[in-house]
Amino acid sequence: MKEDAQYNIISGIISRQRINSLKKEIFRKSIHICSAFVPLALKYFYRPVIFLLLFALVFYSVSELLRIKNHPIPLISKITETAARKRDENKFVLGPVTLVIGILLAVFTLPLPSATVGIFALSFGDGLASLGGKLMGKVQIPGCHGKTVAGSLTCFFAVYIASFCYCRNTFVSLILAVVAMFLEMLPLNDFDNVIIPLSIGSVYFYISNI
Repeated sequence: MKEDAQYNIISGIISRQRINSLKKEIFRKSIHICSAFVPLALKYFYRPVIFLLLFALVFYSVSELLRIKNHPIPLISKITETAARKRDENKFVLGPVTLVIGILLAVFTLPLPSATVGIFALSFGDGLASLGGKLMGKVQIPGCHGKTVAGSLTCFFAVYIASFCYCRNTFVSLILAVVAMFLEMLPLNDFDNVIIPLSIGSVYFYISNI
């Protein structure tokens, strides 16, 4: 009986930890997915949106530097702490920085249609992959630092659907989904926010100009 009670307590703690981890992931990735609105905003308000992205990058970076020096900025620092992964605790949370940099680099180096496809891959593919992995990921991919089959397949289908809705080309969408899936499998940590939009946007630009 004592062992059963201990087992139930441990199981309850693990369950609460998993729920808290999932809540953090949903909160973090909801911000990630919201970046899909950036291309639409750029189409009508290009300069103001670029200015806001640059301002957000600088403001967030300053707030993070202050937070890790025990001078948190109300609300901003609280949001960061709420969304931070365990590996980011008491460290500069780099994800939002690389997210904005990835979007800006795609916009500055590619035509807007190609940048849009790249940003969609980042928003939906990378954004939903970790949620799929958390919810359904039981089978890990060897050598991919904890990446799961479920997460990679979620990335594939998310990018395929998003790309097809934009370009209406099955073959192109399939290629983009495959490339995004393999990129998402790489152990890039937060730098996938930079690699994915640039790579997928460039692939789309190349294919659409063949």
